[in-house]
Amino acid sequence: MQYVKLGSTGLDVSRICLGCMTYGVPDRGTHEWTLDEEASRPLIRQALEAGVNFFDTANVYSDGTSEEIVGRALRDFARRDEIVLATKVHGRMRPGPNGAGLSRKAIMTEIDHSLRRLGTDYVDLYQIHRYDHATPVEETMEALHDLVKAGKVRYLGASSMYAWEFAKAQYTAERHGWTKFVSMQNHYNLLYREEEREMLPLCADQGVGVLPWSPLARGRLTRDWGTVTGRSATDDFGSRLYLESDRAIVEAVTRIAAGRGVPRAQVALAWLLHQDTVTAPIVGAAKPRHLEDAVAAVGLELTAEEIEELQRPYTPRAVSGH
Repeated sequence: MQYVKLGSTGLDVSRICLGCMTYGVPDRGTHEWTLDEEASRPLIRQALEAGVNFFDTANVYSDGTSEEIVGRALRDFARRDEIVLATKVHGRMRPGPNGAGLSRKAIMTEIDHSLRRLGTDYVDLYQIHRYDHATPVEETMEALHDLVKAGKVRYLGASSMYAWEFAKAQYTAERHGWTKFVSMQNHYNLLYREEEREMLPLCADQGVGVLPWSPLARGRLTRDWGTVTGRSATDDFGSRLYLESDRAIVEAVTRIAAGRGVPRAQVALAWLLHQDTVTAPIVGAAKPRHLEDAVAAVGLELTAEEIEELQRPYTPRAVSGH
C-alpha cells in the first residue's frame, strides 16, 4: 500500500479508501443489497491487513447501521490512532423538522449520534454530504468549526456540489478564521469527468484532497455493458448517472485489461490514480477480490497511449451526482 497526504494537511491516508456504504443492515434504509455484520467484518479486516487505513461511511447509510458495523469492526481489529475514520452529515435521519440538513442544530445533533454509533470520541474527517441551500453557509461553517474546536472532529471535508458553492464555503471560513475544508468527495470516474472543468482545478489550486466516489461507475467499468446485478437492478440513483454512449469507454477498459491480463477494475482504478488531483478513490468491496483489485491497482502503471485510449471516447454530459 502507498500513502499520501490528504490535500495540504499533514494527515497520511492510504491511496485506497474503503467505502463502507456496502456494509449495513439490508432492511434498514434504502440499500437492500448491503452486507450484514457477519459478512462485512471479514472484508473490513482484509482491508486493514492490506494496509488500508482510510474508511469512509455516512450517517444515512443503512439508517446508521453502517456506522455501527464499521465502528465495532475497527475497534476489534485496529488501534484507533492507526486509522483515519470519515463520516458525513446532511441526509435525512428522521421525519419532521430538523431531521436533515446543515443547520447548527442538525450538525450538533448528528455528530453526537455518529460518534455514539461509531463508538469513538472523534471523527478524523467529517464531511458535508451535500450543499444545503436552505441554511446560510455562515451557520454551517461556524458549526463545523466549533466541532473541530471541541475535539469531536479533526478535519472537515465536503462532497458533491458546484465549484462556486465550494469556493463560497471556503471563502466564508477563511474570512471568519474558521476551519476550512481539506477534501472534496465528488463523482469522478472514466464515465463521468465533468469535474475536470472546474472542481478539480479549484481543488488543485487550493491544495484540497480529492476522494472520488463511485470510481468504478457503480460497477459498469468492471463488467460487460448491459449486465444486470442485484445492486444495479434496484439502484435508481445509479441508473440516472451514465449514458448509452459510455459503452465505448467500457470496451476500451476491456481491451486494455485483456492486453494486460488483469481484471477491468484494476485498469479503471489505475486511471483514476494516475490523475494528479486524486488522493484516494473510495472503493466499495462486497467480495474479497474487490479489495484485491483495488490494492493491485495502486501499483499498475498505465502508458500514455493506454490513458489516451481510455479517455478518447468520452462525451460531455449534464452535471450529475450533486
